[in-house]
Amino acid sequence: MLESPDKQVSLTDPDCRSMKTRGTGIVGYNVQTAVDVTNHLIPAHEVTNSGSDRGQLNSMAEKARTALGRKTLEVFADAGYYNGKEIVACEDDGITTYIPKPNTSNSKAEGRFSKQDFQYLPKGNEYRCPADQRLTYRFDTFDKKAQKKLHVYMSSGCRDCKIKEQCTPAKERKISRWEREEVLDAMQQRLKESLEKMLLRKQTFEHPYGTIKHWMGATHFLMKSLEHVSTEMSLHVLAYNMKRVMSIMGVRAMMEEMQA
Repeated sequence: MLESPDKQVSLTDPDCRSMKTRGTGIVGYNVQTAVDVTNHLIPAHEVTNSGSDRGQLNSMAEKARTALGRKTLEVFADAGYYNGKEIVACEDDGITTYIPKPNTSNSKAEGRFSKQDFQYLPKGNEYRCPADQRLTYRFDTFDKKAQKKLHVYMSSGCRDCKIKEQCTPAKERKISRWEREEVLDAMQQRLKESLEKMLLRKQTFEHPYGTIKHWMGATHFLMKSLEHVSTEMSLHVLAYNMKRVMSIMGVRAMMEEMQA
């Protein structure tokens, strides 16, 4: 019998597409897979027609946990899965995430300090800026687009700051903080203390990713429509898992387990 799968899985998007082009884009499908780190088996997968991975984290983590029969789970994923609400949903469900935060700051791109250069001080509920000044809590606002309640912090010492040009062109620098941002901070601290998790993620998902893509070849999916492509991918995953189990246990042992 196979050793019970580890409580750790890696999420990835093999990006297996039906190669039918329309203009500069590609009409295709987004395949989500969860791979357990012990045996490199695929306990859960899903085909979607969403072009982004940002809304897939919690649903795929739940599918993997159910398939593995685990109460808790550690999930490793790349920055494409970073979504505050999805990460918090996993935390609330007892799923521990390790996802690097992408740097999308316009300030950083323009050569100024980004939010990451400001340290949050939970004891005083304030931020410390690079000039060692404090940004104190001022008011709450609601981001309708993101559907998030935000706390806004500002400093009164910006006008006299010697490095203000490196910080903001406005009169005062503002920092917004989501009301559940402590969950994101805790995840980044976990990731900082265990950088090997990202290396483990690469070592885990590359095996099934490369194998299935090799089987599919340049044509990728042969079917059309979400229903048919989902069936096609399920057959790929079934074939991969069976061949992987044969490699680990041997054909005879696998047959005996299937008949037991």
